[in-house]
Amino acid sequence: MKRSSFSILNENRRGKSMLDGSGYLTGLNDQQRAAVIFGAQDARAAPLLVISGAGSGKTRMLAHRVAHLLAEGADPGRILLMTFSRRAARELIRRVEGILSKSGKAWPPEALNWSGTFHAVGARILRDNSQRLGLDPDFSIHDREDSADLMNLARHELGLDTAESRFPSKSTCLSIYSRCVNSGEALSDVLQDRFRWCAHWEADLKRLFGFYVSTKQAQNVLDYDDLLLAWAQALDDEAFADWLGDQWDHVLIDEYQDTNRLQAKILLGLKPDGRGLTVVGDDAQSIYGFRAATVRNILDFPRSFDPPAKIITLDQNYRSTVPILDAANAVIGMAAERFTKDLWTERASNEKPRLVTVNDGQDEARYIVDRILEARESGMRLNDQAVLFRTSSLSAQVEVELTRRDVPFVKFGGLKFLSAAHVKDVLAVLRFGLNPRDRVAGFRALQLIPGIGPKTASGILDALAAAPAPFEALRCHHVPASAAADWSGLVGVVTTHADWPDMMGRVRTWFDPHLERLYEDFESRRSDLEQLEQIATGYPNCEKFLTELTLDPPEAWSGEAGTPNLDDEYLVLSTIHSAKGQEWKSVYVLDVVDGCIPSDLATGSLDEIEEERRLLYVAMTRAKDSLTLTVPHRFFVTQQKRLGDRHVHATRSRFIPGALLDRFEQLHWSDRSRTQAAITAVSPKIDLKERMRSMWD
Repeated sequence: MKRSSFSILNENRRGKSMLDGSGYLTGLNDQQRAAVIFGAQDARAAPLLVISGAGSGKTRMLAHRVAHLLAEGADPGRILLMTFSRRAARELIRRVEGILSKSGKAWPPEALNWSGTFHAVGARILRDNSQRLGLDPDFSIHDREDSADLMNLARHELGLDTAESRFPSKSTCLSIYSRCVNSGEALSDVLQDRFRWCAHWEADLKRLFGFYVSTKQAQNVLDYDDLLLAWAQALDDEAFADWLGDQWDHVLIDEYQDTNRLQAKILLGLKPDGRGLTVVGDDAQSIYGFRAATVRNILDFPRSFDPPAKIITLDQNYRSTVPILDAANAVIGMAAERFTKDLWTERASNEKPRLVTVNDGQDEARYIVDRILEARESGMRLNDQAVLFRTSSLSAQVEVELTRRDVPFVKFGGLKFLSAAHVKDVLAVLRFGLNPRDRVAGFRALQLIPGIGPKTASGILDALAAAPAPFEALRCHHVPASAAADWSGLVGVVTTHADWPDMMGRVRTWFDPHLERLYEDFESRRSDLEQLEQIATGYPNCEKFLTELTLDPPEAWSGEAGTPNLDDEYLVLSTIHSAKGQEWKSVYVLDVVDGCIPSDLATGSLDEIEEERRLLYVAMTRAKDSLTLTVPHRFFVTQQKRLGDRHVHATRSRFIPGALLDRFEQLHWSDRSRTQAAITAVSPKIDLKERMRSMWD
């Protein structure tokens, strides 16, 4: 990696900040400022851990730190910035640009060209260094659904889908495989701890995973997990690790509490002494254990280096009121292990969080919708309110009540854009055109043609796999007469490499008549594909487009029934996991009872219980002005294997013991008692028996 002209220019500017006298640090509090300036003039500075509490201005601090590094002469091309979404990376760079521009320094955002998610950065490193690492540079990247399909093909090839007893499904197999890769745990341990019912299949699963890896390599495919695994394994080579780590003077990682062991291994492989390394996160918000994230990464980070990392804590909260923080601090204060941190704020209020007991789920739904509409009548828009829950199914009765009362809402955690069948159809054709050995893409693309079914598609793909020139074999292949009319069109699209994004336009034009044939709601789906084509114009080539779209897909657009126009007012329903990083003026948390928070499926170990505690903490700290936790005495449980659907009696969550109740306003609400009181207030007692007799007098 060559030094940029910026780097050479700044050799004459050492010791003088580009932003001297601009006052760009003035708006930061003392802790934020300390985190921003720490080690900025020394690329060999000790590692820095910033514990950033909820609502403490983490993104602002991180943007100012990047801007300050640049101000002190750092080469933007030698800064590696990794976040957990491409959107977060874009927002961070936008803020950096804003800080610099306010100081009169124009700054091209592309100057920070090493920024993005772990997976996106990994994909770029693997592709840029493919020859050195023994990879084909034209490798395809499979998303989760494609990986599950390939896992299913591997199951079929090994005859595991015809076993007399039920072998784990393709999705379960992929989950087990992914857990092993990302957690670094042995297959036997993963099966014992998380997939115990699959434990007797251990030998067959090990054989399946080996065959799955061989199949990917034969098809020149990497899956989502490979982007981290291959990167980490490349760093096992000391010479490569030294060379790669030397490409960046500063490495900054956001949301470090959400990393898994493989990501921590990568980070330590890049900067084993921690010099120039900054990680930002909050152990109290580590809630993604189901994705193999581990809170140990952030808890153990300071002791990973000698001398230990510098720790700076951001504990001033700019989001919530004093009573909300008092309650949230009390909940997380009972954690078994944490970095000591009590959030504080200058936002005074007399309104404590409400802890509301209700009779059942119906009362819970009616109470919440009543309060939401009352708040709206008082001037709080629906968009400023949210209903949060532990799992998606818990919101069913609230959704029914909202629908009955004509309250528009959006539920997050639903269908992603790339999960839509018509979008996957088009992307499969593009991927097949780039890599004809990609069996999953080819299998889907070929079956878009009438007259080609699974058997014929498999035969075509077998022929391509055996051919030294697969595109030529595709042109010469004979297909059934029923498929001949459309065959030449597909072959022309995938074998003629047009300029980008014209290639996208050619594929969409070819697919359009098939869209009408395959889908009843083709008009709305067509608008999705038009949007997809528009997105494609923002990428330099098809390879970059497919890679980034797979690693960081957009949300669904027109495919979700009932989703209001984004210009309209609507209420947000969200799982707590999906709500992390968000905030609303008023927040309602459903079913704060044992069995839901903590989930009865996540109490098998102390680690699981502690993550459930953090989950409640995250939910509570989403609220700015008003927080309501509801506690139903009875709630409906579905899909119980032995007992079937049933109502169960519930008790308040163990995370809010009696000693913490003084932090809440405690209420009991009953729809039936409310209705009865209203009737009594407006009507005298009625003697129906007398009225019935009088009809015949």
